[in-house]
Amino acid sequence: MAATSARKAGSGRHAGAPEGERPSRLVRVLIPSLLIVIWFAVAGVGGPYFGRVDEVASNDQASFLPESADATQVSERFVDFVGDSQIPAIIIFDADSPLDESTLTSLSDAVASLADLEGVNDVSPLIPSEDGLAAQAFMPLSTDAEIGDLVETARDSLRDDLPEDITSHITGPAGFTADLTAAFAGIDGLLLLVTFGVVLVILLAVYRAILLPLLVLTTSLFALCAALLTNWWLAKAEILTLSGQTQGILFILVIGATTDYSLLYTSRYAEELRRNTSRHAATFAAIRGVVEPVLASGGTVIAGLLCLLLSDLASNQSLGPVASVGIVFAMLAALTLLPAMLYLLGRTAFWPRRPRFDPERSNEAQMESGPYALAGRLIAKRPRTAWIVCALLLAAGAAFVPTLRADGVPASEFVLGFSDARDGQAVLAEHFPDGSGDPANVLVDEGRLQEAADILLASDGVSSVSVLAADSPSGSAPVTTDGIQPLGPPGTPAPEPTVDAGQVLLQTTLTDAGDSPEAENTVRDLRADLGELALVGGTTAVAIDTKDTSIRDRNLIIPVVLVVILIILILLLRSVVAPVLLVLTTVLSFGTALGTAALVFTHILELPGADPSVPLYGFVFLVALGIDYNIFLMTRVREEALHHGTRVGILRGLSVTGGVITSAGIVLAATFAALAVLPILFLLQLAFIVAFGVLLDTFVVRTVLVPALTYDIGPAIWWPKRLHVDEFGRRGISDEEPVGEEVTPRRLEPSELHR
Repeated sequence: MAATSARKAGSGRHAGAPEGERPSRLVRVLIPSLLIVIWFAVAGVGGPYFGRVDEVASNDQASFLPESADATQVSERFVDFVGDSQIPAIIIFDADSPLDESTLTSLSDAVASLADLEGVNDVSPLIPSEDGLAAQAFMPLSTDAEIGDLVETARDSLRDDLPEDITSHITGPAGFTADLTAAFAGIDGLLLLVTFGVVLVILLAVYRAILLPLLVLTTSLFALCAALLTNWWLAKAEILTLSGQTQGILFILVIGATTDYSLLYTSRYAEELRRNTSRHAATFAAIRGVVEPVLASGGTVIAGLLCLLLSDLASNQSLGPVASVGIVFAMLAALTLLPAMLYLLGRTAFWPRRPRFDPERSNEAQMESGPYALAGRLIAKRPRTAWIVCALLLAAGAAFVPTLRADGVPASEFVLGFSDARDGQAVLAEHFPDGSGDPANVLVDEGRLQEAADILLASDGVSSVSVLAADSPSGSAPVTTDGIQPLGPPGTPAPEPTVDAGQVLLQTTLTDAGDSPEAENTVRDLRADLGELALVGGTTAVAIDTKDTSIRDRNLIIPVVLVVILIILILLLRSVVAPVLLVLTTVLSFGTALGTAALVFTHILELPGADPSVPLYGFVFLVALGIDYNIFLMTRVREEALHHGTRVGILRGLSVTGGVITSAGIVLAATFAALAVLPILFLLQLAFIVAFGVLLDTFVVRTVLVPALTYDIGPAIWWPKRLHVDEFGRRGISDEEPVGEEVTPRRLEPSELHR
């Protein structure tokens, strides 16, 4: 009888909703259909842009530096001396036996033929090594050319005509750029395929349904299409910068975030379908239940990402708005497209496990049974022991953070696996001065040329110095302590250096490879010795300025992100104690993830180190995304506490959100782990830190540490607000009523749950 009455009360509408509030059938079908059509149109336009990102993307590290950096100033002035912007490529031949004259002639002809390639500015004469086993040539490429394609074409052209006992490589900055471009080539294909495949498998296991996982993946794909379309045009208008690294992170972030928000919505929608016979009532109740945590979660991530605008590196600055655009569309898709599709399909979307209308039990069974209800009961027995043990274990992992070597890695280590440029650099170092072909550029006033040259030549890390000279056959002239040297027989006058705006450009060949720590030390020493006399640029200087800027950004942005997220949580939870504790647990979790990464990178994977931006990116994503799960949990705890009291609300909140948070955490960890399929050191390290950290948040922090800590503190968690029961038996959180003892909750009628 009770069940019959309940069905009558809820039949055709949300419990307690007047019949007159229901819109017409036409409107109820038209609005979701229109939303779906709009999203299909956006996806149809944005889809083709997956293959066009390289039209607006840039992977030039020098372009990411602030204009105030010495390397940037020298790079901008370099064009004034050589006529256009160039990136040097070094061609290196290696033989098993000494190269004879005929072989050198044929190799010279092969090198000279490359000058006909579009984008090749010039090719230098072939320079044999002193041991006769190798030869090199310099090939400056226009930065307006497609460097990756141009270098690969040149490599293929050289290999076609080589004798069997001779190998060729193209290295230098252009060679490494080409290898990096090739490594990013799998973003549109392999990365998306792996990501969607992994997510599909997880969703099939979570939902145990056929149609629902496809709807969630469709939502994620359409959100990604919209985000990519928007960012492409923003990059086209030069409002922001896209790089292969930023593109990969955007793909993963949008898919992971959209799937997480979709999991939250589908879980609440299924819960409401058990309370309502009407799809209309269930849809609006579900949207009301998730809109606050989704908007708060997405807003927190966006706020954290936009803190990257404080960075001096253009690559970091661009990631903030690029990823924020992705999060905006992730939220929009999860709150409009997915509800529209589920509204039209109703319970059919969950087939074969359709949620049945059962207002008597609603989700009470889930709150009283299952692994998270059991975890809650165990926590309630010894909450203090639980959170102290968790905190100690996390602190033990965080203790290894100082062992993480995040002070930069050589450019030759950026690409994992095979790298022709890395192999070529090894050959070059074996037969020529290590810094050959990749000089440090020194900009100095014409009248102080010799003074600067003497300081450079006095350094043990400098092999030779030359000055750019347009009237020299080679384009430059050697400089010694005796001045500029002639390039001909005795009596030949020395070439006149090229002068622009009263300055000349010295090119300094280092004794060590340009991307080595030794070369970086040399350039730092040269800058200190030259002082205000000259500016030092070049590839090594770019790496130094990028590293120093990254460290400055990391030290500035991390505290700002914490403050911003703390403010958002305070506004969301209307509390101070709870937000502070949530931020502290997230920071502790990040420290554990970073400490574990230090052990894995050094002792298991034996990686050469990490870029300074790895901890920064890991922090922004882990803290912002980790707070997501805090928001999912605590907003539901607060909702339950209003009806049942704080401690009971904690257990009920854990029980009802545990499954969806775990599913969301596994999906997000899997999507970030997919970044490891790209052979890029930075992405591999970021993938491990974020994936491990998310799983740690999911299974330890959100399941044990936060519930145990809040349960132990009790009602004081809402300070300065206070949980109270008014004269009508209604619970609320207020700063006016005194804190009383928690009242044993009574079982509420279904209609009361939505008052």
